[in-house]
Amino acid sequence: MWAPTLLSLLYFSHNLCSTLLSDFGSYSTLTHSLSSLRCWVSFRFSGAFFFLIEESMAVLILLFLLAASVVAADEDAFIGVNIGTDLSDMPHPTQVVALLKAQQIRHIRLYDADRAMLLALANTGIQVMISVPNEQLLGIGQSNSTAANWVSHNVVAHYPVTNITAISVGSEVLTTIPNAATVLVNALKFIHSALVASNLDRQIKVSTPLSSSIILDSFPPSQAFLNRSWNPVLVPMLNFLQSTGSFLMLNIYPYYDYMQSNGVIPLDYALFKPLPPNKEAVDANTLLHYSNVFDAMVDAAYFAMAFLNFTNIPVIVTESGWPSKGDANEPDATLENANTYNSNLIRHVLNKTGTPKHPGIAVSTYIYELYNEDTKAGPVSEKNWGLFDANGSPIYILHLTGSGLVLANDTTNQTYCAVKNGADPKMVQAALDWACGAGKVDCTPLSQGQSCYEPDNVLAHASYAFDTYYHQMGKAPGTCDFKGVAAITTTDPSHGTCIFPGSVGKNGSLVNITAPSMNSTSSEFSSHSSIHGSGLTSIFMTIAFLIWCGVLL
Repeated sequence: MWAPTLLSLLYFSHNLCSTLLSDFGSYSTLTHSLSSLRCWVSFRFSGAFFFLIEESMAVLILLFLLAASVVAADEDAFIGVNIGTDLSDMPHPTQVVALLKAQQIRHIRLYDADRAMLLALANTGIQVMISVPNEQLLGIGQSNSTAANWVSHNVVAHYPVTNITAISVGSEVLTTIPNAATVLVNALKFIHSALVASNLDRQIKVSTPLSSSIILDSFPPSQAFLNRSWNPVLVPMLNFLQSTGSFLMLNIYPYYDYMQSNGVIPLDYALFKPLPPNKEAVDANTLLHYSNVFDAMVDAAYFAMAFLNFTNIPVIVTESGWPSKGDANEPDATLENANTYNSNLIRHVLNKTGTPKHPGIAVSTYIYELYNEDTKAGPVSEKNWGLFDANGSPIYILHLTGSGLVLANDTTNQTYCAVKNGADPKMVQAALDWACGAGKVDCTPLSQGQSCYEPDNVLAHASYAFDTYYHQMGKAPGTCDFKGVAAITTTDPSHGTCIFPGSVGKNGSLVNITAPSMNSTSSEFSSHSSIHGSGLTSIFMTIAFLIWCGVLL
């Protein structure tokens, strides 16, 4: 009775294994290895007893493979922001970092490698993509030693205290400074060689952002191809990205696609608004349905690379956004549309929606941009892509309910955590000790001579520590309790030079709120406890997998 069932299950799992491998193999060496192992084990033995073990093993590893793929997607998907500097009153780097912390922004892209900014980012854990500006590209692309010096001054001097994870070499070089295109691949290789020499090539990836206009005939995506006139540059560039395990950087602007389409692209399709099935665009070759410009362009990039036989280079979107204000001939550059696009984009990425070609594989994206750049040349829209003004105030409040804490940028209704009136001082002291110890709160400001030392009493010190922990944990329910001695308040407890986390300090920028530590632990003083289901599942699957390996090998 059981043999036909197991045979059917084996056949099913083998085919599913092959399908998963074709979809996910490009993204994970582990997935490939596990798939190979499962297929080997499935046919290793012939006896009925071993066959039963084989099938259990096959199913177990198949489940493990699924879990591993999901976890990889969870870990890789993020929303970052670009930080431009064309402002008449550019905030100081420490203010920029304070705003990043307040908004739980853990990934940023700089258009240069400004030393002051990199120093301000030190010890924050924020993942930083630095850039070789276009004006430096020719020098670096013509001289290995110039590239080595650049890496020495801008990477080695700061890493790992500043968490540099990628280098973008130039920006839209092929379409903005085509005369430098001949040295682009050399520049990529020279920068990478300098990283290899410093033993940093595994930690820091090198690529170059391309304009999506380099993709021709982008719809239907399955027929898209890269501009063939640039093949002498693109083919060796893609070879470099593939051989170094890097990613294709792509700038995608549905706003411009919509504006230039002469009404062919509906506004809702550009803005990620939900569409009924009969309004979705259908790729006649694949029958995949597309409900937004962003996904169609990402898949067009994948198909265009496949046309050149590159199928395992992931795409990362280095710029995307929507302007909140425009000239008279830009009627759709509005606050409402900018809010709609960026809110929907953030949800789309963080909810791991993926694209029709790669469902569930989210495309990490950097929003353009953190600040409005009032000194930028061009139409009014060019100055109004920012999420915040120079004072750190939001241009609009993103609609991000249920999409995590990143960029939940309502700075108008701040809440704080403080000691309750009438709380037992002994209980408060115990909670303070925990917060500054196991709670991993940086209580340095409470030391003698520091900004929050005065008034020197347990209630004042505890309020600072409680509020810091509350914000570190993203103001999650139960993180302002401390066995009943703390409570949430809307009154800013800052005083004198002691500015509490979440407080609006000078120039309106939110101050020093650190995102939750990846190795923070739960405690007896906090009722907030969370275990990520997929992570726990992966742990159990890993243990089971190792046990089965021990049984069979």
